Amino acid sequence: MTHTYQIDGMHCGSCVAKVKNELLKLVDITEAEVQLKAPQATITMLKHISTDNIQQAVARAGAYTLRETDEQHSKVNDDFIQKSWFATYKPLILVFGFITTIAFLTANQHGEFRWMHWMHSFMGGFFIAFSFFKLLDLKGFADSYSSYDLLAKKVYGYGFVYPFIELGLGLAYISAWQLHYINIVTTVVMAFSSIGVIIAVMNKRKIRCACLGAVFNLPMSTVTIIEDLLMVVMSGIMIAGIIK
Repeated sequence: MTHTYQIDGMHCGSCVAKVKNELLKLVDITEAEVQLKAPQATITMLKHISTDNIQQAVARAGAYTLRETDEQHSKVNDDFIQKSWFATYKPLILVFGFITTIAFLTANQHGEFRWMHWMHSFMGGFFIAFSFFKLLDLKGFADSYSSYDLLAKKVYGYGFVYPFIELGLGLAYISAWQLHYINIVTTVVMAFSSIGVIIAVMNKRKIRCACLGAVFNLPMSTVTIIEDLLMVVMSGIMIAGIIK
């Protein structure tokens, strides 16, 4: 894939050379054509690299600022608008459907439905399933996650750790291990994660949601906010002991 970006701050051939050199250091960039006309950079990459990550590379070359061109913004918007809402979120809907159904079956044993058991099963299935998709392309997830998560923006490595945090939470819920403390951890982790999502949605940024990793091209939206806050609410309910 090839994208064109605007670069502010370049004034000479030396600037062009330094920016190009830093861009080509990124593993998934195969070609970078940088020029003073505009000025701009046309970058060819093996797979999607977030604008924030490319900006970090450009900043290492000097006081340069990279931003998407109007044409690039239009292309991103078109990618998300071409599909209907259901077609866009079909993978997410299916995952939630499977997890919800299995949780209901496990909670309705011996003819008695237990809501607490259902929430344990649902949250366990949620975290395990979502961590699975993230782990399919760990670097791709880390790249996407660092474009909006507050901690991953500052500490890129957090994107590589986060799927394992989800996996650990999922296994803990399924095995009913130290649930009181696990609920507290879930509340903190998911509440903090939702902040970056809320900021991105409020700023109307057209970026990829990393909830199902880099496997599916899901746009960031209020659906992502609901997904994160649902985990916060459910863990909060269990901490408060509102239901049995």
